[in-house]
Amino acid sequence: MSAATVEPAAQEPFNRRTLFWGIFASLLAAAGFFLLSIYAPDFRQPGNDGATPLSKSGVGYAGLAEWLRLTGETPAMARTEDDLGTDMLLIVTISPESDPAALDHILELREDLNTLFVLPKWQTLPLEEHEGWKMKFGRLPDPVVNQWLGRIAKTQIGVGQDKVRQLDVEGRLVAAPDELQWVADEHPIIAGGNDKAVLTELDDKPFYILTDPDLINNAALADSAKAAAALDLIALLQPENGQVMFDLTLHGAGRKYDLAKLLVEPPFLALTLTILAAAGLAFLRGLGRFGPPRAEQRAIAFGKRALVDTTAMLLRRAGRLDELGGRYAALMRVRAGALLGAPQGLQGEALDRWLDSRDKDEVSGFTARAQAAGEAKNLTQMHEAAERLHDWTARRLGERR
Repeated sequence: MSAATVEPAAQEPFNRRTLFWGIFASLLAAAGFFLLSIYAPDFRQPGNDGATPLSKSGVGYAGLAEWLRLTGETPAMARTEDDLGTDMLLIVTISPESDPAALDHILELREDLNTLFVLPKWQTLPLEEHEGWKMKFGRLPDPVVNQWLGRIAKTQIGVGQDKVRQLDVEGRLVAAPDELQWVADEHPIIAGGNDKAVLTELDDKPFYILTDPDLINNAALADSAKAAAALDLIALLQPENGQVMFDLTLHGAGRKYDLAKLLVEPPFLALTLTILAAAGLAFLRGLGRFGPPRAEQRAIAFGKRALVDTTAMLLRRAGRLDELGGRYAALMRVRAGALLGAPQGLQGEALDRWLDSRDKDEVSGFTARAQAAGEAKNLTQMHEAAERLHDWTARRLGERR
């Protein structure tokens, strides 16, 4: 007795579990990339060159931030709208590349809070041999500086030392910067000459304007007298000797909402999770498909079916469907008469009366059904009338047999 040979079962080319975990890992990696792409601008530091609190170039203010840390508390950095609303002295350092809309937002949020605005002064170029360094090659045009100043106060900048060689900062005399910038003011906090202010205060708001940044920027702190004067200037403006905060929103920090962030943050996060859950359930349902796969049908059917479909399509495109019911009734009249043995020569109404005589017990005879087919106005009515005519003919033929 020979043993029956058993063929091994056909194996799937991929293990379902491996395939599932591969897809899951891909989706997880895609989600992580999507989230990191969305929030990358929030984690990116603002420019570390130019007139920013993080810049170590000559026109930057990283030295002032470090000087304040070494002599007192570490200054805070305002990156968000919530930070801008805190009750600290906010130092807003303006550079030519700053965002004007961000400055307008600061003016609105800080309307009742002590704020020091430092105007820009120099045009600079980056030094390729020293990353983060800048080379100044001239003053900014007055209209450029006045554009920023005009957003804060209704005044314009003036330039020139006149006869002033030194500035008095809280009793400390320091050398006046080159090409001193000032504004007209009869009651300056730091004077730059007669009725000229280097540091001034607005009448209706706790806003201070330092017209010349060369008193507190990195280049100024190289002079020990100016470094000490910078601390005196900050202490003069600090409310109750509180902590100081530098603004970074003007230089690109902060959160700018877009559509992608709305999808992954409340309140729309719930909707996103619901859609993802529905997609996951649909995917799992697809893994356990019910029944065999449906065979793909031919685009063009074989034989009579193709002929019928093509004829129906041509009639529909030609707009002749309204006449189809009456013609089908005429065709069925001739066919029924031939199958049921109607006398030769009967046509039209005479043939209808003969066909009606075959079923005297029925309320609706052949004539009524043929009339309904001719009066059909849509495909549904036409189909129902054609079925009734076909059924009538088949029933009469069966009775005859």
